[in-house]
Amino acid sequence: MIQASNQRLGTVKRKSHSLDLLDAEVTYHPTLFSSTESEHFLRALTDNIEWRQNRIKFYGKESLVPRLEAWYGEEGKSYTYSGITMHPKPWTRELLAIKERIESTCEMTFNSVLLNRYRDGSDRVGWHSDDEKELGPNPVIASVSFGAERKFKLRHKGYKQNGHEGEITLGHGSLLLMKGETQHHWRHEIPRTSRTIGPRLNLTFRTIK
Repeated sequence: MIQASNQRLGTVKRKSHSLDLLDAEVTYHPTLFSSTESEHFLRALTDNIEWRQNRIKFYGKESLVPRLEAWYGEEGKSYTYSGITMHPKPWTRELLAIKERIESTCEMTFNSVLLNRYRDGSDRVGWHSDDEKELGPNPVIASVSFGAERKFKLRHKGYKQNGHEGEITLGHGSLLLMKGETQHHWRHEIPRTSRTIGPRLNLTFRTIK
């Protein structure tokens, strides 16, 4: 069990817990940011980030990515996934404040962040691992959520043999930290939902090598 410390921006007491997953190091901090902070960041990032909807090729067919995206970070830290290359825009004041909190909690540094904007329940991200070569051999992914709760599903790459799967609901102002060999052995997704829900922002802080 990892106990998150109180930070300057913040909420009273933050409890965290590790997910019981084979071949993974995943820790969930349910209330890293207070309700007031979370509402502020949800509004500010929605309004001030330069969002775009990328196009992706899958089995030779091109289609729109089912969410909006943005890439921010240090100069020169570009990121490529599924044939999409994004060049970083400069850190904003809000992103630096969130980054400071996460780095203090995790005791590590990040140089970039991928932002995803899920406009409603039909926006999603399919099964994948964050294992692109520019992230290094054992990437640390710090995933922050603001807005509507969404299910985050995990599936072991050998699940047909050992049946290992996991699921957690990511709340408003939460942090999910994935590190170690997690990306080697697990995939994850945010599935579509038919429920009527509000928008959600997800920020995955990374280190581009």
